[in-house]
Amino acid sequence: MTILAFDLGAGSGRAFSGHVDGGLIKAKEIHRFPNQPVQAGQHLCWDILRLFHEIKQGILKAKNDCGRISCIGIDSWAVDFGLLDRNGELLGNPYHYRDPHTDGMMEEVLSDLGKEKIFSHTGIQLLPFNTIYQLYALKKANSPLLERAETLLMIPDLLRYFLTGEKKSEFTNATTTQLFNPKTSGWDWELISSLGLPDAIFAKDILTPGSEAGRLSPSVCEELGVPAAPVIAVGEHDTASAVVGVPAESKEFAYLICGTWSLIGTELEAPLMTKQALAWNFTNEGGVGGTFRFLKNIMGLWIFQRCQADWEKDGKRYTSGELVKQAARADAFASLIDPDDGMFLNPVNMPEAIQGYCRKTNQNVPETPGEIIRCVLESLALTYRFALERMEAMTGKEYEGLHMVGGGIHNELLCQYTANVLARKVWAGPSEASAIGNIAVQALALDLFWDVQEARHAIRRSFSQQTYEPEDAPAWDKAYKHFKAHILGALSGRTH
Repeated sequence: MTILAFDLGAGSGRAFSGHVDGGLIKAKEIHRFPNQPVQAGQHLCWDILRLFHEIKQGILKAKNDCGRISCIGIDSWAVDFGLLDRNGELLGNPYHYRDPHTDGMMEEVLSDLGKEKIFSHTGIQLLPFNTIYQLYALKKANSPLLERAETLLMIPDLLRYFLTGEKKSEFTNATTTQLFNPKTSGWDWELISSLGLPDAIFAKDILTPGSEAGRLSPSVCEELGVPAAPVIAVGEHDTASAVVGVPAESKEFAYLICGTWSLIGTELEAPLMTKQALAWNFTNEGGVGGTFRFLKNIMGLWIFQRCQADWEKDGKRYTSGELVKQAARADAFASLIDPDDGMFLNPVNMPEAIQGYCRKTNQNVPETPGEIIRCVLESLALTYRFALERMEAMTGKEYEGLHMVGGGIHNELLCQYTANVLARKVWAGPSEASAIGNIAVQALALDLFWDVQEARHAIRRSFSQQTYEPEDAPAWDKAYKHFKAHILGALSGRTH
């Protein structure tokens, strides 16, 4: 059976063909394409029709490479959505979560409803780009998009709709909107009403991961020359799929999904919606198999990537490998940043933002690319320890080590720094955990695995991991104490 998995990230998309053979999962990348947002007037938008075109190209490549496709699944980033009119036509390109139209919206909503009410209803971390604040921004602006909207679909739901014609929401991505109530397992109509949002736009069907969402429509089948393969609602938030792809032996494990964003967390049977979780801004996102991902969102390698892009604009082109080598040669702990400070969300120039932060906090100002990247990588690793310690305090569990998965594990220096600061082992791999988890959920739908634990066992046997042992623990412990005392929240005043 050929399983086709589409994994869409904030910078690129990938199509993988997957097979289960002898209890092993085999995955092969068959199509890769860029996912570049487009600045159109005052808004930063996703080029959603280009993504749909690339998905169709992936289906064609799978047909030509593998023959008959057994099923298809799509996962992507969270919080962003498209709006359909009464005829099922898309109302404009979906806005990017970094679009500034949400500036100040979270503060207004919190002032009106209170953060305690929102968290007690949803269990979701307060982030300024959450769907709830995007919709509130449209309402406040009297947007004709919202006035004409009949249906809201998250990005994977929308692309799945283009393939099947079925308008259905999926559980893991629905929970990230901060408009889903895990206690009732449905949309939180009280919050929706309190904000004056149109309740009719929310799809009544919320699918659990592993459910068939529909089949390829006749028009898609005719265009591509393929049969009407089923489209499966996988863990459509890419983090949900990535957590399935963590090759953990135990049901109790800590993970770090490392990419554009860093997400450090664990898997729970029920959401942990305590006052402490709210105070420390942790989140409870829906997972596969009725679980919840108790985690912390951390600004990840976005900072690294933006530095790289901004230097290239100035005619200085560095590969990721070159920057990591330069960072390894720079002085340790010369300067540090709080990666989650708002100034790093989408600055005009990332290297200058880092230098500005260090200047304002009376530190050495990094000048060379190596010094700046060393500052970024060390700061990320220190933030990981801070989040992991808080998670352990709230769950009452101590984790032996940390599973790192995602594209960020190719940055071996960051993996080693993480092991160093944690003074624990780090197991890195697989790098394509979201795509592999996507394949695994489809395999569960095909009854090729009994449950998620059996799928994880297959992943552990199918894909290699690299173990990082901690080094220089005393030096990292000293740096961590300084980081907590003098760096975290130094400019934002956020409570840590």
